[in-house]
Amino acid sequence: MLDLSIVIVTWNSREYIESCLNSIFKNVNGLKAKVLVVDNGSSDGTLEIIRERFLKVKIISNRENRGFAKATDQGLKVVKGRYALLLNPDTVVRENALQKMIKFMDSHSGVGALGPKLLNPDGTVQPSCREFPTFQTFLWEFTGFSKMFPNHKIFGRWRMGYFDHQSPKEVDQLMGACIVVRRDVLERVGLLDERFPLFFNEVDWCYRMKHAGWKVMFFPDAEVIHYLARSTSKIRCKMIALSHLGAYNFFRIHNRNYWTFSLGIMLFITACIRITYKAIQSVLNW
Repeated sequence: MLDLSIVIVTWNSREYIESCLNSIFKNVNGLKAKVLVVDNGSSDGTLEIIRERFLKVKIISNRENRGFAKATDQGLKVVKGRYALLLNPDTVVRENALQKMIKFMDSHSGVGALGPKLLNPDGTVQPSCREFPTFQTFLWEFTGFSKMFPNHKIFGRWRMGYFDHQSPKEVDQLMGACIVVRRDVLERVGLLDERFPLFFNEVDWCYRMKHAGWKVMFFPDAEVIHYLARSTSKIRCKMIALSHLGAYNFFRIHNRNYWTFSLGIMLFITACIRITYKAIQSVLNW
């Protein structure tokens, strides 16, 4: 039986996809694994590189950018295997990372999803775990207290600035750059919610897993380098709007009460401010 199906969603990822795929095939030894790339209408030659240099990779090619959630679900609907790995194209899998994650999952049947230690290209730790957002944590975000006191157990709670990323730990949510998910989770919890096209889909997914009784774990023994938002940085203003919309949808779906409307207004205002600032930066070449 297939051990692992790896789903990679690409959009103009030519700069990174070759390194990503090379790292996978270099470190997949001992595992029965398949790689599926779902491309969201790339125009930079991403598909040409894959077709020419990685004949073992299966490709689903979309004519347009369908968003991360829809494209990921396309892949998850067709892959097989005991586990599925969602992996960003701007990542490099380090030695034995895949084997270590599968071995851990095999020996911990209650774990539904597992995330490795993410590293910046310079080898420093990239924070990859957060608590589920609450109205209180967003209050600290809006007022700036989370940035003034990032390591505080209250003000820095959402981003977990206090977490050392050195020990295995059950967490609320993992960064979607690299997540291993058990087949049973896909069958019982379902796929990504496509109401979150790009941001907060992994937050919603982990939230549903936890409420279904599965553990979500951070596992530092496995390491993956992540170049962080290389595709989304190309359309920064749109990404700001989508991230704030994702936050609002999360609260609207899971925490509906009289605070939701007020939060929506605050998210709209802060999104407008951030987009305006980025637009001015672009015009003035700051």
